[in-house]
Amino acid sequence: MPKLHFVVSLMTDQNTYQQDQAAAAKEAANRVGATVQVFYSNNDAVTQSQQLLKIIQSSSSDSKPDGIVCHPVGTALERVAQEAMGRGIGWALLNRETEYISDLRRAYPAIPAFCIGLDQEEIGRIQGHQFKALIPNGGLVLYILGPSTNPVFKLRHAGMLETKPTNVQIITLRGNLTEQSGYDAVNSWLGLNTSRTAPVSLIAGQNDEMAKGARHALEDAFQGQERERWMKLPYTGCDASSLAGKEWIRQGMLAASVFLPPTAGLAVEAFARAIQSKTQPPLRQQIAPRSFPVLEHLDEYSTAKQTSRA
Repeated sequence: MPKLHFVVSLMTDQNTYQQDQAAAAKEAANRVGATVQVFYSNNDAVTQSQQLLKIIQSSSSDSKPDGIVCHPVGTALERVAQEAMGRGIGWALLNRETEYISDLRRAYPAIPAFCIGLDQEEIGRIQGHQFKALIPNGGLVLYILGPSTNPVFKLRHAGMLETKPTNVQIITLRGNLTEQSGYDAVNSWLGLNTSRTAPVSLIAGQNDEMAKGARHALEDAFQGQERERWMKLPYTGCDASSLAGKEWIRQGMLAASVFLPPTAGLAVEAFARAIQSKTQPPLRQQIAPRSFPVLEHLDEYSTAKQTSRA
């Protein structure tokens, strides 16, 4: 049997979770004896669509990939998926819920099509629980959202609102998942007349890079005791990559994150099993996120901070 080949389409190479996705896909390909080609779309949905359509439409019968693993920037790329399946190329959608996958499986029962994702609302719920642990007396949270075109960040926001204590108020800013966007979002907020005196108790991002960028923006904006006050606040994010978020927690730059297991490697393995066994993978597989550190340790963090201030 010829060696299987998969295309992996990711959002940006300026985000550690996306880098983890690429690494997981390559490791999985090595395990199953396949090859992968990774493309990044620079957080641009149009670019991502054009990249994939070019690959799909220019592939001959000998060179076409066996499957496409796609972590979409914006919409779930239904038209692109239909084009791929119509040419005999499998389709795996990462970290996104959509109904059209069922339609594709009915139309092309011999070609794998499936979703593997994270429980996005649970990610938000975990963040809400972290806020409760880190600021038990409540307070104001500066919360940096991901791109508005991507519905998963709306789900995370909804989950966070579900579990945050009533004595925690939220100010939302908008970023695009990069450290620079977190820096820029906070820097713009600091231009408001009331921002510098706002009684912020915690800064959070919907990923670790934006939280880190927010911290750097506040570090650059203030001097002396005021800078020290901002630097002592807890900063939280999502992803908890081993070389980024987890390391930043160990260094004390972040207080907490939400660990998001990479899904691209699981998709490559599911593709290989499906093609070799000539069966469809499960339609949907959902992976559970978890707090890092565990919430009990965050209670200890909060207690230690209060003791140090006493």
